[in-house]
Amino acid sequence: MISFMTALLVLILGYWIYGKMVERVFGADANHKTPAYLKEDAVDYVPLSWPRVFLIQLLNIAGLGPIFGAIAGALFGPAAFLWIVLGSIFAGGVHDYLSGMLSVRNGGASISEIVGEYLGEGARKFMRVFSIILLVLVGTVFMTGPAGLLANMTGFHLNFWLAIIIAYYFLATVLPVDKIIAKFYPVLGGSLLIMAVGIAGGLIIGDYNIPEITLSNLHPQGLPFWPLLFVTIACGAISGFHATQSPLMARCLQNEKHGRKTFYGAMIAEGVIALIWAAAAMTLFGSTEGLATAMANNGGAAGIVKLVSDNMLGVFGGILAMLGVIALPVSSGDTAFRSARLILADIFKLEQTNKANRFKLAIPMFIIGIILSQMDFSIIWRYFAWSNQTLAMIALWAGAAYLKLNKRFHWIASIPATFMTAVSISYIIIAPEGLGIQGPISSIIGILAALTALVTFLIKGGEKVQIDNKAA
Repeated sequence: MISFMTALLVLILGYWIYGKMVERVFGADANHKTPAYLKEDAVDYVPLSWPRVFLIQLLNIAGLGPIFGAIAGALFGPAAFLWIVLGSIFAGGVHDYLSGMLSVRNGGASISEIVGEYLGEGARKFMRVFSIILLVLVGTVFMTGPAGLLANMTGFHLNFWLAIIIAYYFLATVLPVDKIIAKFYPVLGGSLLIMAVGIAGGLIIGDYNIPEITLSNLHPQGLPFWPLLFVTIACGAISGFHATQSPLMARCLQNEKHGRKTFYGAMIAEGVIALIWAAAAMTLFGSTEGLATAMANNGGAAGIVKLVSDNMLGVFGGILAMLGVIALPVSSGDTAFRSARLILADIFKLEQTNKANRFKLAIPMFIIGIILSQMDFSIIWRYFAWSNQTLAMIALWAGAAYLKLNKRFHWIASIPATFMTAVSISYIIIAPEGLGIQGPISSIIGILAALTALVTFLIKGGEKVQIDNKAA
């Protein structure tokens, strides 16, 4: 219990202390006019209040990650607590804040255009393709995931729910942001927080023994946490997917000073949610071995969610919790396709106030998504996991480059960028969907690649002068 409560407190303090430092280093200015007003178009650029933007951002970035990823990460034991807390404060929060605020400073640009602006034209072209592939994968994963949960709950066929979800995704992708997303997402975001508070209350009030962080139980023997833990728990610590979502709300932000609340704050809130679910998964089944057995016998993380919810919230509360878990991926899947539409619009210079242009971009994406939805879910998820953290690495390097170019303290971004480079390279070497090379060679190559990237950045970063405050 002490470790869990301390972790919650540190996350909150991280928002107030380190979040303010990040905001100060970046130089947020309330006097700068934001793209929401400069480019207001009643479709994607729509000024919204910061509480609404925060809740939409939280729901956009959350998905299945802070729950399913945290439950899978709980197999690594209390080491998951450390990664969620440290990752959210020093990596994920910085990543989300910089990707959001750089979009604000560049007229609401998508992540691929931001990367190109600060890392070069080659990086821009790579990121355009890479981010669209990632977003379509996310949209596909978040089609099949909630459809499967609904099929299990209702008895209706998977394809029935898949068709409904796809139809909804299409509408949310092409309609103006204030027609569906701005109306319903704040309510769903609030429900997500209430659900997490309910599970946390059950843990604290109930007769449970939450594992403590000690040297003896930091992580189970025989389960190497490098680099697997840092890819398994992504959305609850740092996730490149967030860099594709932050520009959506950067186009709706009324004031630069709302950026810390919206971007850094949503990441910390997601870290809190991940921490709660990781603690619940570790606690309810007595040990990591018990959790592994329960996952094997109950259909994976989705089954654990139901067991935890029923046990801690009762039958009615469990149903509400399950509905919340279904709403999470749905609300991220639709914005994944929406983000992909906006990136394609930037590439082809298609004006999005024209409804026909939105349909031209959306229809081919959904055809691809429907085809991918018939593939093995686990295969798509594994490729998403690696590409997700690779995107986070690239976004952090872009943020570090911006800070260095503008003579600011770049280490808040370059240190986590270096770490995530080591994670991403090590993982793709050792993972079965990558090279599948086992042993220490993956770690050695990953660390060497990270150090090489850092040295290159320190030598070459800041060679050209960028114009700051483009949206001003």
